Amino acid sequence: MDTITIVPFRQELSEAFALLNQEWIEQFFKIEESDLKMLRDPHASILSAGGQIFFALDGPAPVGTIAAVRQSDAVFELAKMAVRPSHQGRGLGERLGLAAIQHARECGAAMMFLETNNILQNAIRLYARLGFVHAQRPGPSPYERSNVYMELRFPKK
Repeated sequence: MDTITIVPFRQELSEAFALLNQEWIEQFFKIEESDLKMLRDPHASILSAGGQIFFALDGPAPVGTIAAVRQSDAVFELAKMAVRPSHQGRGLGERLGLAAIQHARECGAAMMFLETNNILQNAIRLYARLGFVHAQRPGPSPYERSNVYMELRFPKK
């Protein structure tokens, strides 16, 4: 595990962001238009608005990713978490999640939310360990597959 590093987005990792996410989404679901928007142009959909994408690198190889997507000054979405099957169960999801949460906090967010599906029980347990709690979805989801909504509220400074 000491060869694993968590790094912010670099242009040369853009393709890995799309590939890692396509791999896991297609394992359980189908790629939706909302996915394609983020995966095709992460600069426009995530980075240009003040969001960030993080990668877990095993040496030089990207083996995991996550995005902190700014929805407003006070709200971020935790999105597009993917870890290669060969590297699952090694704490990478938690490390990636903590990096995304830290980014949102440093940007002054009051809350972070995520959407997932109840068949992804390992992911839901991870999100709970990170401090997310089940909550009422405030509006319709852009994802057909989403049937779980969770939030993490940050204490006021």
